[in-house]
Amino acid sequence: MAFVLFFIFLAVVGILMILVYASSPKPVDIGGRLSRTLKTPGSAEEDGASNTAGRKAENVFVAIGALLPKPKAKKLSQDQTLLIRAGYRSPNAYLALRGARVISCVALVALVMWTGLSNLNPFAVILIAGFLGAYVPEFFVINRVKARQKLLRLALPDAMDLMVICVEVGLGLDQALMRVAEEIEIAHPELSSELQMVNLEMRVGRTRLDALRELGERTGLDDIKALVGILIQTDRFGTSIVQALRTYSDELRTKRRQRAEEMAAKVSVKMVPALVFFIFPALMVVILGPAALTIMHSLLPAMK
Repeated sequence: MAFVLFFIFLAVVGILMILVYASSPKPVDIGGRLSRTLKTPGSAEEDGASNTAGRKAENVFVAIGALLPKPKAKKLSQDQTLLIRAGYRSPNAYLALRGARVISCVALVALVMWTGLSNLNPFAVILIAGFLGAYVPEFFVINRVKARQKLLRLALPDAMDLMVICVEVGLGLDQALMRVAEEIEIAHPELSSELQMVNLEMRVGRTRLDALRELGERTGLDDIKALVGILIQTDRFGTSIVQALRTYSDELRTKRRQRAEEMAAKVSVKMVPALVFFIFPALMVVILGPAALTIMHSLLPAMK
């Protein structure tokens, strides 16, 4: 009983600490934003130091990845597409990913052997550790892709509103894309970089349709693919771009509201495990604990 009470006490204290931390206001990093915007000398030095350390680690990963045999074309294409969607456009990104897989695999196997877990079943434990270690970098990249797609999805309605305004005042679609990319560079840098990439591709000679199709494939986001399809159809059939953009902007706002309502509806289901494993046991101890102690004190003398 004492151990159960101690465990419940720790669980309740932990939940209270998490709730207090989650509800406390987060400090606004105004100085960091201003330093990134204004490019002050101090921020430049800090960025330079962090970039130097990251570059050294990347060089190590690239050197190890270059020693491995060349994979199949299908696997290479899949990994490169995944890295581009995660925001890694460097030519050495794929080699760095392969090197990170090797280092992660070796590190996890060494950790298993050092902790003594390999004594349980040396072959199976080491094999599982190596398999998991080889896929840890890929899991990281996949999570990075999901986080980046989420940021793009949240930024798209604002960009659509700005694009509608730019087209309504008389700008062409190419100039509207360029202006929107400049305006949202600070608020939504991910979508701004993608639109700037579209403008650069059109400047070097690619057609607008090809650049827009590449935007949809590069991001892998259904909302952007739908936008690309709308722009291609309006350009092909000569319909009003303003009306199409305004309709799609309203649709994006509706989708955002529906996603928020869906997340709110899932809250009650997600609270069930916390209620069952943490709240209800504490309530049972508080409510039935005194009654159980009274019954024990009353029955034990009679049983003797």
